[in-house]
Amino acid sequence: MADSVDERLAAEQDVDGPGQGLPAGIILSVIFSPPDPLDFRGVQRAYDTVAEDYAAYLPDTRWEAPLDLAMVDAFAMAVTAGNDVQVLDAGCGTGRMSQYLTERGCAVVGVDLSPGMVAMARRNHPDLVFTVGSLTELPYPDGQFAGVMLWYSIIHTPPAGQARIFAEAARVLHPGGHLLVGFQSGKGTRDDSKAYRQFGHEIELELERHLYTADDVGLQIESAGLREVCRLVRRAQGKERDDQAILLASAQ
Repeated sequence: MADSVDERLAAEQDVDGPGQGLPAGIILSVIFSPPDPLDFRGVQRAYDTVAEDYAAYLPDTRWEAPLDLAMVDAFAMAVTAGNDVQVLDAGCGTGRMSQYLTERGCAVVGVDLSPGMVAMARRNHPDLVFTVGSLTELPYPDGQFAGVMLWYSIIHTPPAGQARIFAEAARVLHPGGHLLVGFQSGKGTRDDSKAYRQFGHEIELELERHLYTADDVGLQIESAGLREVCRLVRRAQGKERDDQAILLASAQ
């Protein structure tokens, strides 16, 4: 693609295309730049497109397994055991998990890359505060939160971009705060765009999902200076294609 190829000609000459019409001895150098792991424009466009259908299909926690919610409850209990109950729902989507945490005593604010998803969150949960922003550049000062939840919000970031997400989560946590991370467990990638065709979105949705093991995420947590407290790894249930994993960690 034009935006990922740097074409450099060793001589100034008009040509019909790369390598066409060059005199002997002239070298055409085409450098292919690797994709930027922190370029989420495709993800943003995809979620903007499906935001209203997503909000209707996933209005609450009915699709979460009881074991998964038990880990969220453990996170909420850890946060509310202290004097500060501020929680950042990082990658909040339409705000359904923000509402769940609020009902368990947390003071939640949400941030999401997609303006469309944030619009649905504000519409469905008008009493909560939601902001458009990136997980790799959280719009909050150091040490602001007692808890950060990354509920299936690391899955569209390739391995090369994971360290930045966990570094940002650790940055906005104050000492003694807690991090909860939920994700599909495994190796490789999935094409999530197919899941939205049932809603009639026959467009190009750049929505690749990355699978990580609990050990992969555990290493990211450790590298960010946090300490893993416990983890849950369970087999796929119902219509799930992949195993699920949830890790709880604390700030030193």
